[in-house]
Amino acid sequence: MKLAQRLILAPMEGVVDGLMRDFITRLNPYDLCVTEFVRVVDLLLPERVYYRLAPELLQGGKTTAGTPVRVQLLGQDPNWLAENANRAAALGSPGVDLNFGCPAKNVNRSQGGASLLKNPQQIYQIIHQVRQALPADVTLSAKIRLGWDSIESAQEIFDAVISAGANELTVHGRTKEDGYHAPANWPAIGKLVAQCPIPLIANGDIVDATTAKQCMEQTGTPLLMVGRGAIEKPNLGAMIQSQASLLPWFDFVHAMVSFHDEDPAARAELFHPSRVKQWLRYLKVSYPQAQQLFVEFRSLRTIEEMHAGFRAHYEQLLRTHSQIGEI
Repeated sequence: MKLAQRLILAPMEGVVDGLMRDFITRLNPYDLCVTEFVRVVDLLLPERVYYRLAPELLQGGKTTAGTPVRVQLLGQDPNWLAENANRAAALGSPGVDLNFGCPAKNVNRSQGGASLLKNPQQIYQIIHQVRQALPADVTLSAKIRLGWDSIESAQEIFDAVISAGANELTVHGRTKEDGYHAPANWPAIGKLVAQCPIPLIANGDIVDATTAKQCMEQTGTPLLMVGRGAIEKPNLGAMIQSQASLLPWFDFVHAMVSFHDEDPAARAELFHPSRVKQWLRYLKVSYPQAQQLFVEFRSLRTIEEMHAGFRAHYEQLLRTHSQIGEI
């Protein structure tokens, strides 16, 4: 029996791209993924932009494992967001998500992401126009934080989202100023859940089955979104939904090498040195082996070197496990 009624893999800019979604959804029973944001300024973006950020559109809007993938848009102009939302839906995205929570400075300087939390009326206008532009059967979701620098504005932001016609809402339990450092404020999310007429998904500090249960208890919603925890624990979805143990390090490395070997040319970017080193920084939270591997890989500069390093590490693990009779 699943712990959460619905479990969603969060968008993480520069981390959870199409390759990462493909790999992770093979290991986990996620109900939905949301893409990195498509930045909308003042034009209707060409189809190739959507296919690059959401390659799943070329296979029915789903990962290879069959998990639906929803395109996320970020911007501040209601008209252009509406035009681009309609394009994403026409290309096969199972819904459209609007980003009002990204705390990145470069995004906020251009009045996108979390900066819109300071202007609930603008949030209303964006959601309203996008909803009007989309076919009635296409889900429109929004992702917000509890406010810019205080949760006192959470109610006004929430009211804007609901009255504008969004079909789903995800709330990250921090303000923009909190970044990712302060503990997620689950009770504050709970106050919104209690009055929410649409599905509300809780997000923030869900890193295992225990915290997933605590979050549901404190927020009152069985709908969850996981982000950093899903990168720190590659099978977090399975840990939450089926009480699986953390994937053993050997199994993780084996899965990575096997994934690459299925289609080396298509998978090569997953082994880009900067990508692997970034992921190892996340993984060391759960695996001490990741820290050791990061040190070993620090000097590697090419994709070929990185993949060869991963394969050599796997073969070393294979020999070790064979010697002690574990496989």
